[in-house]
Amino acid sequence: MSITIYHNPRCSKSRETLKLLQERGIEPEIREYLKDVPSANELKSVLAALAIAPRDLLRTKEAEYKEAGLDNPDLDDDAIIQAMTEYPRLIERPIVINGETARIGRPPESVLEIIA
Repeated sequence: MSITIYHNPRCSKSRETLKLLQERGIEPEIREYLKDVPSANELKSVLAALAIAPRDLLRTKEAEYKEAGLDNPDLDDDAIIQAMTEYPRLIERPIVINGETARIGRPPESVLEIIA
């Protein structure tokens, strides 16, 4: 089982999710996405695994959300994905990926659905 977590060590939910995995004997590949920013293609793969639209992965309370004009409902998916590559703080976290499936760890226990 190859599991990856898009992790922000400063985020309590991200830390809780990582701990939850480790308590179950899982040592995921840790991707600190703020330092190792995913490409647009990687984000498209993550979105497909999550089965959500790009807008659903945005953190709307970050300052960059307003600064980048992402509250504009006319923006297409590619523009939103591009903004996430430029401002990775906008990406909701943590994301746990197991093969072709993924979950956002909010709440942390939701990731258990894909590791059983």
